[in-house]
Amino acid sequence: MNVRVVLFAKPRELVGQPNIDLALPAGATAADAWSQLSTRYDLGPLPRSFRCAVNSEYAGWDDPLKDGDELAVIPPVSGGAVGQRRGIVTLRDVPLDPTAIAEGIRTDADGALVVFQGIVRSHSRGKQVRALVYEAYGSMAIKQMEHIADEARQRWPILDLAIVHRTGTLHVGEVSVVIAVAGSHRGEAFDACEWLIDELKHTVPIWKKEVYSEGEAWIDDRP
Repeated sequence: MNVRVVLFAKPRELVGQPNIDLALPAGATAADAWSQLSTRYDLGPLPRSFRCAVNSEYAGWDDPLKDGDELAVIPPVSGGAVGQRRGIVTLRDVPLDPTAIAEGIRTDADGALVVFQGIVRSHSRGKQVRALVYEAYGSMAIKQMEHIADEARQRWPILDLAIVHRTGTLHVGEVSVVIAVAGSHRGEAFDACEWLIDELKHTVPIWKKEVYSEGEAWIDDRP
């Protein structure tokens, strides 16, 4: 059977291309696909922190694959659509306007509007930062962002929300992510906003490379 393997961040750089087509025996698992890929490109053992997705859904490494599947190798992540009172959930490759995003979900029925902005800072890990590069597994990232948006609505009586993340190269001072939550009261809006940024950094397949004045590195921001 034939399986397409999709790579991101450091594994993509090591292999030198984002997609690899593998011929695997019937009943082969995601781990078997990694083993073949690793043998071909000398990637070493499967890192314990890596996850995988099959056809844009998180899966287990021991799950069997089928002919025509798309297997995505998910390194540790770094930390849509628009509808009436359904929020804004999207990736953008252009500069973000936090005020416009927040105004896109605010109405006169809201008693509180909490907005979080992630900003590219000039120093990290004792090094001077020149830029950040964000890479996303687009279709799956949007699906996971919509999932955490729906879960936030179930956890708190919020009225609307926005989750917008940049991709591409960002310079110091630029906004990388905006999360806005509208609610009747400030407590639930604050709590939902904090939970959303934490979940986004833990579960959404978006990777961050820090570009320093000397050198660069892909960053795993998970605890």
